[in-house]
Amino acid sequence: MTSPVSRGFHRLSRPAGAEGGKLPPGQHVTTDFPVLSAGPTPHTPLHEWTFSIRQGGQTLRSWTWPEVQDLPAETVTVDIHCVTRWSKLGTQWRGVPVRALLDQVEHDAQYVLAFSDGGYTTNLPVKDVSGGQAWLAFDYDGQPLAPEHGGPARLLVPHLYFWKSAKWVRGLELLDHDQPGFWENYGYNNYGDPWREQRYAGD
Repeated sequence: MTSPVSRGFHRLSRPAGAEGGKLPPGQHVTTDFPVLSAGPTPHTPLHEWTFSIRQGGQTLRSWTWPEVQDLPAETVTVDIHCVTRWSKLGTQWRGVPVRALLDQVEHDAQYVLAFSDGGYTTNLPVKDVSGGQAWLAFDYDGQPLAPEHGGPARLLVPHLYFWKSAKWVRGLELLDHDQPGFWENYGYNNYGDPWREQRYAGD
């Protein structure tokens, strides 16, 4: 399986003083936005796009693209950290808090499995997508999110390694148990805390 990489991926730098408590161990700062994907870039027409919350094979709630755009959104500035050791500081995004979506369904799930166009999945504890820690992001740097970066919408979970911020996300499956996703099944860490360097299983 190939992973296309943007031209700027290898042009890493470490600006003086950039660490300042913002850079997890083993990371380097880049001013580019590298593109890493586990397959081809999907291009779902917006009139066909939906975001769903599912449980036990049933769809509990679903939103069309216009309905998502009508939800209260937030603009946030966050640092993002890729498991391949690049970090990009001060990135600006706009999106709907995931907690606002989960609040519209009744559940007692402890975990979610994010699922995306192209078959990608990644697992997360519900507590890590609640409390203002995660967004369904559709704008980056004041512009609609480009397809190569996960547009029209991706998860944004900046306190974990960036593979947890699933590109081309289409929904969340509510689970009562932890179920590893795509990269987790290939040996990546089940949680992915960059500050603890949880890159691979056993870290």
